[in-house]
Amino acid sequence: MKQFIEGSWAMAYAAKLCRPQVVSAYPITPQTHIVEHMAEFVASGELAAESVNVESEHSAASLVLGAQATGVRTFTATSSQGLFLMQEVVFNIAGMRLPVMMVCANRAISAPINIWNDQQDSIALRDAGWVQLYAENNQEALDLIIAGYKIGENPKIMLPIMVCVDGFILTHGMETVDMPTQEEVDKFLPKYNPPYKLDVENPMSLGLLGDPTVYLENRYALHKTLEEVIPEINKVGAEYKKAFGRDSIRLVEEYKLDDAEIALVAMGSVCGSIKDVVDQERAKGAKVGMLKIVSYRPFPGEAIKKALAKVSCVGILDKNISLGAAGAVYTEINSLMAGQNKKVSGFVAGLGGRDITPQTIQEIIKTTKNEVNACKFIGLNKELLWDEFRV
Repeated sequence: MKQFIEGSWAMAYAAKLCRPQVVSAYPITPQTHIVEHMAEFVASGELAAESVNVESEHSAASLVLGAQATGVRTFTATSSQGLFLMQEVVFNIAGMRLPVMMVCANRAISAPINIWNDQQDSIALRDAGWVQLYAENNQEALDLIIAGYKIGENPKIMLPIMVCVDGFILTHGMETVDMPTQEEVDKFLPKYNPPYKLDVENPMSLGLLGDPTVYLENRYALHKTLEEVIPEINKVGAEYKKAFGRDSIRLVEEYKLDDAEIALVAMGSVCGSIKDVVDQERAKGAKVGMLKIVSYRPFPGEAIKKALAKVSCVGILDKNISLGAAGAVYTEINSLMAGQNKKVSGFVAGLGGRDITPQTIQEIIKTTKNEVNACKFIGLNKELLWDEFRV
């Protein structure tokens, strides 16, 4: 059934269809609508779950950690500073191998205070041990939530999933979304049956002290499991396509790369704009294509190398900045492309909600073809670059 709805409602609906038994989050723009809708589902009896109000995002993460440890499916959501307040618990959830589902409504980080979109928040926690999946549109956001539960809850995986969606652009944007039925999701997603849980009848402990004799092996196991998520995403993606008819669960998406000489690489909603510009440029005869990264963690290095094998120039658009270095996606792809005789450039754009226009993308294409840049900021207002900013 297709509905023209707000993105936050579609994401909440997707989570509801997965039947979490505990929902907890703290309101923060632009995530708030998602958990408001979840609370409505619980209050109306549409979702048999506990919706718990807490005093902070740290508490919300702690609550879903504890609930998941007792063997129940959970859901939470956050943004920006809220994700940072959760940081301690976010690492604990992954280290305890608890497949919590979280939607991160991507938003810029203070200071200065900014409530608009970029991807700095989730990128800054890329090393926490979570699977990170980035949606281009609200249909993908819904699909990634449903499939994400199945990926994370596989007894051989048991890792938390962060579905990242561009704040306001997707959370508050209205789109037509194909909504699955409860019966379809129940058939696709098995009941949660974890291989371990806190149980008074069968006592065990989680999250104990890891001294130097075991800590290294623990982190190695977490790293290797994330590598094993790569084939799992492909496997679940095939199952999802068979069940729902959509090829939206994947590591990367290639767009008109077969004969491309120039490829732009990006994540999230900006990919839709890039596709439009690619079509316009191809109508003029330019051999331009795009690679969309869906799975940023685990990082699908081999899939990216294969997709970019034929292009000579690669431009990476980052909606984040590792200050003093470069964009995070550029840094990884530049390392990946070492020795392959390609011109690889990095561009930082859209920070704090700055518009990424077709002209912005055309400038990136032109610069990618003619120059090599590690960290070029696109769209700067040079009139604002006075010396006081340095103080």
